[in-house]
Amino acid sequence: MWSGAISFGLVNVPVKLYSAVSRKTVRFHQLNSDTGHRISQKRVDSVTGDEVPYENLVKGFELTKDRYVVITPEELDSVSPEKTRAIDIEDFVDLEDIDPIFYDHPYYLVPDKGAGKAYGLLLEAMRESGKVAIARVVIRSKEQLVAIRPAAGDVLTMETMIFHDEVVPTDDLDGVPDAKDLKTTDRELKMAQQLIESLTSDFEPSKYHDEYREKVLELVERKAEGEEIAIQPQDEEPTKVPDLMAALEASLAAVKDPGAGGGKSNGKSSAADDDTGSKSKAKKSTSRAKAGAKK
Repeated sequence: MWSGAISFGLVNVPVKLYSAVSRKTVRFHQLNSDTGHRISQKRVDSVTGDEVPYENLVKGFELTKDRYVVITPEELDSVSPEKTRAIDIEDFVDLEDIDPIFYDHPYYLVPDKGAGKAYGLLLEAMRESGKVAIARVVIRSKEQLVAIRPAAGDVLTMETMIFHDEVVPTDDLDGVPDAKDLKTTDRELKMAQQLIESLTSDFEPSKYHDEYREKVLELVERKAEGEEIAIQPQDEEPTKVPDLMAALEASLAAVKDPGAGGGKSNGKSSAADDDTGSKSKAKKSTSRAKAGAKK
């Protein structure tokens, strides 16, 4: 989707950019419930109700209600960042110094033709140092702050980042508890740590999947085959636990005896088997839904 070069010091490493994610969102169209026809969106004047042709559209920044400053494309171009093909590294920092809240969208950076050696040098140097590169790059006329780091598979990743003034300060939040409200007893803390320890396992990304998307695709498939869907009643609100200690004790008991309390088992084999079965079912449902859509 983009090609350029990583620049640090006097070294340039030609690279190509690929998105590292492929969103699996189920998309719907808006239809007329009476005719089944798709709804078309039109641009209309909010006062006259007349449809406005695309060439008559301009950008306006709202100062007050119904008062705008009109900005022309030429004026925007005059302040746009310089279009370069460089990812300019400004700093190298420790990974643990970056709060994950600043991360936005991940990409892969792969070497362009003839850049394998320089790419490999940067990759290995960053891996040995344990550092993350903070850089700036212009993509689609927008300047992005990015973090570059080595990933599995001998490839560099580039994550676009949120600027610091775009992160909402916690001081602006309602309902943040006072320090006195956060105090716990030693016994409560010990039991919470035991609960965390009992649920601790290795991170396996394939174990987690979008259950809602799978259910939606299954629903689409069933309706496409003519099945009438019976709406199930919503589950009742779970019974509130009387106090924190009771909740901790019940949680620990459920982990130790999953059959009694409905808690999770920490056995990796059963979790992996469940995940494999779920993914297989989801894959079949998705394939049938896609086939039905094509028909």
